[in-house]
Amino acid sequence: MNRFVLAGTGSGVGKTTFTIGIMRALMKRNLTVQGFKCGPDYIDPTYHTAVTKRPSRNIDSFMMAHDVVRDIVARASKDADVSLIEGVMGFYDGKSPLSNEGSAAHISELTNSPVLLIVNAASMARSAAAIVKGFQLLDENANIVGVIVNQLGSKSHFEIVKEAIEAECKIPVIGYLLKGAVSTMPSRHLGLVPAIERGDLNEYFDELATAIEATVDLDQLLEITKAERISVESSIFNVQPNRKTVHIAVAKDAAFNFYYEENLELLRAYGAELHFFSPLQNEEVPKLAQGLYIGGGFPEEFAKQLSENEVTKQSIRQAIERGLPTLAECGGFMYLTNSITNREGEPFNMLGIIPGHVKMQDKLAALGYREITGVEGNFLIGEDEVAKGHEFHYSIYEGTHETPAYLSKGRFRAQQEGYLRGNLVAGYTHFHFASNPQLVNNWLDKCLEGPR
Repeated sequence: MNRFVLAGTGSGVGKTTFTIGIMRALMKRNLTVQGFKCGPDYIDPTYHTAVTKRPSRNIDSFMMAHDVVRDIVARASKDADVSLIEGVMGFYDGKSPLSNEGSAAHISELTNSPVLLIVNAASMARSAAAIVKGFQLLDENANIVGVIVNQLGSKSHFEIVKEAIEAECKIPVIGYLLKGAVSTMPSRHLGLVPAIERGDLNEYFDELATAIEATVDLDQLLEITKAERISVESSIFNVQPNRKTVHIAVAKDAAFNFYYEENLELLRAYGAELHFFSPLQNEEVPKLAQGLYIGGGFPEEFAKQLSENEVTKQSIRQAIERGLPTLAECGGFMYLTNSITNREGEPFNMLGIIPGHVKMQDKLAALGYREITGVEGNFLIGEDEVAKGHEFHYSIYEGTHETPAYLSKGRFRAQQEGYLRGNLVAGYTHFHFASNPQLVNNWLDKCLEGPR
């Protein structure tokens, strides 16, 4: 099959634009394309999914054991012709400045995937070769098989850059995009606007594919990105749950759509049936629900509508008050507080389950990987259990953490965070269940105990 990492020299070089355009262009050749995203980002995979009509997967060598990374890629790729793994930040950027852990480089090595490197070659010529050469030499395991250049001024500019890179680096430059060749993708404080909010994007995807087909040699791309299929000895998804089916209600719409696909699949693998409902459509929590999952997203962008949807609000209040084991992450945590004040300074009443208020701000409040340890009374993760996750938000919580939900350890700090009350676990951190599938067992077992 074909499998490759589409990496960049840094953030903003056009990884997502090229990823989407190449996906669509390959699909026009009747190839089945599977998308992956290195790292914890939720938004880019929504575009992969919208293009390929297949759920895109996050793979992360910090949050997951290395065999789990290979497991996820192997499972999702088994019926695909091409697996395209979009990188994160720069090729070597990950958890630490001193290692490749968590980087696209590490994912490339773990999955034995060749790499196409995207370089922003604006305002340079031979210097582009120095950049590529540096990426080749930093790590002897870097399997960079080709280069794509972006933000060029003309076709003749491309020819100059191509000649320099190929002469010095001994790998092909297979294509380019000119400045302004494609429309800019809309963004907001957490990055791109999720595809789920943008409606029908087929016209935009076709625009990208047409541009890619005109200036990127797709035949050469397919020639240099062949890779052996990954084999795994065991899988965290191959389990035989010894329990009755557990019904989990999942809030999912444009306001709440930050869910790792593997979290949902692990819930199913361990015996859950998922029932999706939309707070934006003022829908109730499904009545057969035995547990409740409210993920992250952008509740602040829909704060007025969410505040007015009393049917959903009352339904969630009643579910939590009845004792349904509930996990609320980031946007879900925000939704359960007394109010959200948006970026324009307008406050909107929310559910009032968690005392305190959330306010949006212009500067980043938190960003980074987290190691999470439970506290007494946390149904999801015990005091002797560890999971991994990620935190990324611009909002701040103003209130009292009466009973913190867990201990969260980042690179620079360790502190008690979140909110714990009865069977409610809420906080800013997004858990990745593949880091410790025991959390899934804990949750479903608690659901079967019934409300308390």
